[in-house]
Amino acid sequence: MDRIHIRGGNRLNGRIPISGAKNSALTLLPCALLTDEPLTLRNLPRLADVDSFGHLLNQLGVSTMIEGARPEDFGRVMTARAGRVTATTAPYDIVRKMRASILVLGPLVARMGEATVSLPGGCAIGNRPIDLHLKALEAFGANVEMAAGYVKVSAPGGRVPGGTMVFPVVSVGATENALMVAVRAKGTCVIENAAREPEIVDLCNCLVRMGAKIDGIGTSTLTIEGVDRLHGATYAVMPDRIEAGSYACAVALTGGAIELTNADASEMGATLDALKLAGADVRVEGSSIHVSSDGQLSPIDLETLPYPGFATDMQAQFMAMLTLASGESHLTETIFENRYMHVPELARMGADITVNGRSATVHGVDGLTGAQVMATDLRASMSLIIAGLAAEGETKVSRVYHLDRGYERLEEKLSAVGADIERVSDG
Repeated sequence: MDRIHIRGGNRLNGRIPISGAKNSALTLLPCALLTDEPLTLRNLPRLADVDSFGHLLNQLGVSTMIEGARPEDFGRVMTARAGRVTATTAPYDIVRKMRASILVLGPLVARMGEATVSLPGGCAIGNRPIDLHLKALEAFGANVEMAAGYVKVSAPGGRVPGGTMVFPVVSVGATENALMVAVRAKGTCVIENAAREPEIVDLCNCLVRMGAKIDGIGTSTLTIEGVDRLHGATYAVMPDRIEAGSYACAVALTGGAIELTNADASEMGATLDALKLAGADVRVEGSSIHVSSDGQLSPIDLETLPYPGFATDMQAQFMAMLTLASGESHLTETIFENRYMHVPELARMGADITVNGRSATVHGVDGLTGAQVMATDLRASMSLIIAGLAAEGETKVSRVYHLDRGYERLEEKLSAVGADIERVSDG
């Protein structure tokens, strides 16, 4: 099993290219099931989750081809074609590896009129039920059954008739599944209190490129007029705003100056505002974000919220950054109830953090010390990397397969800007 070793204390200077967004890529890939024509995705990140989703599509009969892939390149071009869907069951052995697998549910029902999908796995960051996914499909006229760890959904007559779903709370994944079944409904589907994340907008734009009719893109009310068929398309995955924010937190803590290229600052307002409040200097020039810091940070208060609020996927990274702030910071996690599992690991490095339910108080300390730590989920693992970059001595991070799910060639990118970091294999 691989580990990442970091010898902290180096300032970060240089350029870091931002990859295509993991959360968007995993939403765009299942769109291939909606048509028998090729869907080509550009700027696709090289990630374990993307590979796993590709394997899932293969099991359903989708052919996937990587075009012109070179080891030194960031991003890939993949063409997926579901000329004939050969299976409508997404099995446990693949779905258990990542929660995003549930996103084949909507497209399979839309294309084939039925789907059987194992209940998903993914990061252990709290209870993330799929009830809202199923309620949306039911609201559009689908029949839902659940047994033996699987959910079976069918559409009467092969296509859902349409309807209105009012989400009681904002759900990104449920909005995505609802969109992908609605685009091929017999009638009109309306989604109220829809998620507005940039990844939702990316999905809508890709579906429109494929021939879907969607009104209200970027708002909380989406109206989808179903069409008889969708066609193929070529579409570029949006830049990863979470990856960009993670590297910004790293340079804010270590000091230095980096340019994040191929980034989109317009989608990162809450993150960039929080960095500025903490004392980092942030400057935007076109598709580049320049972040610099002297390593002297101020405490801030943060609350995770649905977009355009502060992203839950940035909470762990900011917590690591704030461990050395000159005062007391307060973080409130409103999205997931079990997303502080990185706190004990940060404490092993000398951080002073108190957790009370969904709230955490970070008492700034004078310094962190390298230690052996264990990643517990994707974003928590990045928080340990950030802390290790600033810690005195060596930090050894185990279970780095979590990192490989969401950060493309992380060691290479950080080494290029001055970090002393390497991947070590036990075997």
